[in-house]
Formats: sequence, C-alpha cells, structure tokens
Amino acid sequence: MMKTMECQAAVLVEYGSPLEIQTVSIPATLEPNALLVRTRMATVCGTDVHLCAGHAMASTSVGKSLPIVAGHEAVGEIVDINDTEYDSVGNRLAVGDRVIWTHGFCGSCRQCTIEGSPTLCERRRGYMSAGPDIYPHLNGTFAEYGYVFPTSGRVLVPSNVSDAVASAASCALRTMVHAFDRLGRIDGRQSVIIQGVGPLGLFAVALARQSGASSITVIGGPSARLALAREWGADNVIDISDVPSAEERTDLTRLLTGGRGADIVIEASGATTAFTEGLAMLARGGRYVLVGQLHANSIPVNPSQIVVKNATIVGSVSGAVNHYARGLDFLSRNADRYDWDRMISSVRPFAKINDAIASMAGEGEIKPAVSF
Repeated sequence: MMKTMECQAAVLVEYGSPLEIQTVSIPATLEPNALLVRTRMATVCGTDVHLCAGHAMASTSVGKSLPIVAGHEAVGEIVDINDTEYDSVGNRLAVGDRVIWTHGFCGSCRQCTIEGSPTLCERRRGYMSAGPDIYPHLNGTFAEYGYVFPTSGRVLVPSNVSDAVASAASCALRTMVHAFDRLGRIDGRQSVIIQGVGPLGLFAVALARQSGASSITVIGGPSARLALAREWGADNVIDISDVPSAEERTDLTRLLTGGRGADIVIEASGATTAFTEGLAMLARGGRYVLVGQLHANSIPVNPSQIVVKNATIVGSVSGAVNHYARGLDFLSRNADRYDWDRMISSVRPFAKINDAIASMAGEGEIKPAVSF
C-alpha cells in the first residue's frame, strides 16, 4: 500500500458552480476484488457538462444529491490489487498495468443475471453518485486516484491505444458498441444517418464504416467535427448551421438515399428535437436507435409514423464490460486505419478541469482531456 493517503479530487458542491478541488481520502484498505489506480488521464463527457449545470437527466442515481466526486471517464494505472489476478476478459493484471473500468454492477439482480442486461442493474454502485466523505471516497474519475469497485468490470488497455483515447472509449465507444448490438446487423444494402457529431457520433461513423454500410450521412456541427467525420468514413455531412431547417435536412437526406430515407438512423446528438426529425428521415422498414436522449423534456410524437413505416425503435443506454472490451479491441485493431487521437481536442492539467468543462459546454471541442 502507498504512503500518501490523500489526493486531490474535483467535487461538485452546487449545480451551476465550478467544481471544487478538494483533498480526498484514499482508502487505507481495499475490498476484496477491488483495485486502486493512479489516474493517468480523464476526459470530459457531455453528461459531465449537463450534470454540473444541474440539467435534469433521465438517469439513475447519478447526481441526485450533492456533493459528488465528478467524472466517469478515465484510464488508470494499477497501484494496488486486492485478491484478483485477471481482468474481466482473462488478461492477467499486475501493478503498473493500465485499465478502464465499469460501474459496479451487482451481478445478482434480475437484470444482471436472468435478463443479461447489467446496464440496467437494480443495485449498482455508480460513479458520480456519492461524495468524498462516503467510502471509498474516490467515487468519480476527476481525481488523482481512482477506486475500481469489487463488482466493476475492468479491462486491460492495449499498448497501441493512448491514455486519452482509452478514457474516451470508457464511455462514448462502449455506449456505441452496445447500441450497434441493439441495432443488429448492418451490411452493404443499408444506408445510415447519424444525428450528432460529438464523440458518440464520430465513433458511430467508424463502426458503421467497418460494418460495411452502403452510405453514411452525418448531421451536426460545428465544421471541425464534420471534417473529422469525413476522415473517419462519412460519405456526406450536413452542417446544421448551413441547413438550419429540419424539413430541409429531411428533404436532403431523402435525396442522398434515393428517395427512400435511411435504413438505419442513429441518434447521438441529445437534441430535444432529434427524435421527431430522425423518425421522419427513416425509411419504411427501418431501424432507429436512440443513444443521446437523456434529457427530461417531453416532445410531441405522432406514433402512426412508427406503425406505417413498420419501424423498429430501440433505446440503448451505457454498456457492460464486454462492450468496453470490444471497444478497446476495435481501437487496437484499427489503429493503422484511424488516427483516434484526432478526437482529443485538448489536454489540460487537472487544475484546469473547469476550463475543460466550459470548453466542452461551448462545443468548442470534441473531447477535452485532463492529465494528472
């Protein structure tokens, strides 16, 4: 065990206020099967932005009461292991290895066992759900050290995946890998529209391209994100600042899909209006997966469109450890085809965490990172 028993962590004390850098205890003892890691890199997610601002989200216990240790994306270097030799997919672990990890799914509720859906775990230990006074104190990833819960999945990071990209994979990529599982097979007959061009949308572009989609159209902005979407395989991009009307965007997507609409629409924007727009773009018999809709707003929907189109509408949330592992494998196998680090728009020291969050909120960046 290490000598230093305290570290710095970014704590959300009041919604709408900057995170406070506080001194937080490092647990003196680990629970069986837990890991203690030194945080190498953490990345900022749109969820972090909304949480810090106090925006209501259709979520679990995340941010329901304050204070909380913020952050949920990170890669850490193991500094202490208690009663575990392997990661969740059979790789041997040792002090010094880099890992990413899941929330603490209980493994014993109906969703975890009978339904095989740990992302819907009824008794999970979630990050960003507790403050620094509650054991194990390191209840979020914006901290110099991290605690991997005993029931958290953990996956060894391949050597050819950078810290920042691995951190991003621990949320955006595992979420999209899960969404593609929920969607089902994509092949060369099918056109894809992706709503949103943040990290979720960009990873969706790469996954759809490697799946063999006949065409990929991305809708969003700003232009720098759309340029990267093209680099990663988008055939067409629609900048919402150039085409601000939803009706015009829908007409344009129909032109790009031979008048049919898209066989598959992937919602990765989080915009309140995205669902009705995406449904209008969907071809008859199409499939629509919703990933970014975590707000608490109600919207008008005409369900007859779903019936007439014989559409399949799927929701997908978060990801289980197999999605983390397959995401890292996807990054590693395709490292020569894609410059994954192009997604990382900046790296700041941990002391500048609030600057990173503010920059993400302004959509000036794709994926800001903080180093430790």
